[in-house]
Amino acid sequence: MENQLKSLIYSTQLPAVTGKKSGWPWNPTISPISSKMQNENDWPLISITIPSLNQSSFLEEAIRSVLLQGYPRFELFVMDGGSTDGSTEIIKKYSPWITKWRSEPDRGQSHAINKGWLLSKGDLIAYLPSDDVYQPNAFIKAAVGWSYQSDVILVTGSIHTIDADSNILQTRHSKIRPEPPVDLSTVDISQWYIAQQSSFFVREYLDKVGRWLREDLHYVMDRELMYRLCPEGRIIILEEPLASDRTHSNAKRQKDTIRMYREDSLALRYINFGDQEDKLKRERVAKSRLAQGYWNTSEHISNPLKKGYYRLISILNYPRYIKRFSLVKNLLPFGRKFRDITRKNWK
Repeated sequence: MENQLKSLIYSTQLPAVTGKKSGWPWNPTISPISSKMQNENDWPLISITIPSLNQSSFLEEAIRSVLLQGYPRFELFVMDGGSTDGSTEIIKKYSPWITKWRSEPDRGQSHAINKGWLLSKGDLIAYLPSDDVYQPNAFIKAAVGWSYQSDVILVTGSIHTIDADSNILQTRHSKIRPEPPVDLSTVDISQWYIAQQSSFFVREYLDKVGRWLREDLHYVMDRELMYRLCPEGRIIILEEPLASDRTHSNAKRQKDTIRMYREDSLALRYINFGDQEDKLKRERVAKSRLAQGYWNTSEHISNPLKKGYYRLISILNYPRYIKRFSLVKNLLPFGRKFRDITRKNWK
């Protein structure tokens, strides 16, 4: 089923909320905005795809966080992979306000997103996993941040991490050093972070590098897209959180963290521009990502032998991780002092 382009939607127009739910995005106050941007341009059309599979606990919240943005020009595609948990009933409930939706078996999340992106007509294009949510006014902030600047490839912002009950656990800030245009596939992992859920891609540049995600990637398809995209132009990074990334027991990243980090090696192999030095840099980046995965997983392991094994793998792939041991941290200042005294005595 396909509907016409959406315009400003108020919470009173949407289906009634069941249960004791309040605040964003259940009963927000929507303030009308001007029909034009301050520079007299039309508001850019924003296309959002929500991929989903058996996420009925969170899907409604994701949909409402799109519909209740108070933004005058957007389209919403919901691509469900054939859920059996009541998700289809939720989608049908909101179908009058959804541009197009499908519920059918697919080849995974990337395939679902690709189906939505193929239909997207927006100036800015994004996707929101069905267990995550947009923050209020995210679309307005993204549109103003872009403002049709011809050399900007995407607009992104900070992101909240939330739990299953939508309580904020922490806030992460997007960053990139050095500033784009840059080949991110050769940049140390500590130097950049782009929050996928807070990112809005400029369609012109997305079409240039390919408006699709690799379907053989299930965890880091967004990173592979960033590798392709970031050499093409500038990125606008906003301080404000534009979305919330939910952590919960059924989230695929929580269930198979090591596989997620291993997959980055595959994503990096797809990047073939540059010279031999760039290839060696990518190999180092792949090892550092794998080390990051093993170390982060070790933080949640209680068995001391298994924890030590995972940390050893981290250090073998990325020796800098040895500095994370508390004993090493305590001894480092003394080691530096001893080095300085030794050097002074030898002169």
